Order: sequence, then structure tokens, then C-alpha cells
Amino acid sequence: MTLRVLVVEDDREIRALMQSSLAVEGFDVRTAASLSEAGALLRHDPPDVIVLDLGLPDGDGVQLVREVRRQQSVPIIVVSARHQEAQKIALLDAGADDYLTKPFSVGELLARIRVALRHRGTALAAAVTVHELDDLRIDLAAHVVLRAGETLHLTPTEFKLLARLVRSAGRVVTHRQLLVDVWGPEFTEHTHYLRLYMAQLRAKIEQDPAEPRHLLTETGVGYRLADA
Repeated sequence: MTLRVLVVEDDREIRALMQSSLAVEGFDVRTAASLSEAGALLRHDPPDVIVLDLGLPDGDGVQLVREVRRQQSVPIIVVSARHQEAQKIALLDAGADDYLTKPFSVGELLARIRVALRHRGTALAAAVTVHELDDLRIDLAAHVVLRAGETLHLTPTEFKLLARLVRSAGRVVTHRQLLVDVWGPEFTEHTHYLRLYMAQLRAKIEQDPAEPRHLLTETGVGYRLADA
């Protein structure tokens, strides 16, 4: 199951950093730069976790905490430069699950998210972000794929497809799940996309694309990245 995270943050660089870091961990990430944008996403695409900045251009994040708590129990992790104890207490009393003071490490944010989800009964192990087998090394966090020490240049879609398989290395991922996770839920019938991009990936990764050792086909079901 791919968990959805809504990142509400008006700083473009921080928003992009959180989006890419959470995506590497396997989350389906939506972003909003304002309270109104976040409200619209909450109504139409409810997330499993909210990561919320406080100082937003159209209001304070505490408004969103109170609105969400009136209707939902979704975990809310507040991230803010405000460090006064009274403010943290007020946010937690309003319904936030946790409070991270900026600057913070991505690793700590991910750990706090896992704790919040665990308290809701969703156990979430730390994601696998490095895969090594034979002469192939894939480092999702560094966005690097090496074969025999040489850097392979993948397109964004090729990398996204490979990353999805890394997160489930050794297990079959169905055609439908790959299409949903890489292209979106409206592309579940576009299996030709998978055939095309898998052929491109094999041409770059496999020593012999006709006899793949890494990207394996499960006929009629999906694909599997050979386990390390």
C-alpha cells in the first residue's frame, strides 16, 4: 500500500526537498503552498499523513490543525521555525501529533512520520533506498545508478519505475500497481508504457537484455527486481 503524504509548505525549496525525500521513501506526495490549496486537497484527496508548516501566506497552520481535527484523525506533523515552548504546547493541544523545529534533518522527519503512523496502527519500516546485486548498484537517495562502476543515465520516468521496483525488491509488483505508482491512477490500462520503459531499462541495466538477470518478468502479473 502506498501511503499518501500532504506537505503544506510555502517555501519552494523546502517543499521540493521534502517532496523528493518522501517520494524516495515510497510515499505518494502531494504538496500545497497555502491553507486554501491544502483545504482543497484534503477535501478531494485525503492523505494518510500531513506535514504542516505554520507561517502560510493566507493564514496560520494552526487553523488547519483545528479544522482537520474536527473531522479526521490523520497524523499531523508540524514543522516550524517557531521554537517557543508555549507555541509548541498550543499546537499539540490543538491536535498536532508532533512538532519539529526548523532546521531539521529529513531522517528525523521520516522517523517522526513512522512513529505517528505506528500510533495509528500502521507499522512502517524504513524504506530500502540502496540495492546492490552483481555489478549493479542503485542508490535512490543519491539518485545514482551504477553498472560496473559506470554511471547510467536514466530518464526521470525510467528512474521512477526502477525506484518503485527497488522498494519491493524480491517481490512481484503488478502491472496495475506500477502504472498507478509511476504514471498515476488514470493510466492503469496503458500496459504498453510498461513494456516500452522496461525494455529501455533493460537495455541500460542488463548485460544481456534478452536474458535479464535483474528486471524479471512475471508473465501475466507484473515485474520483479531480483533480490540482492
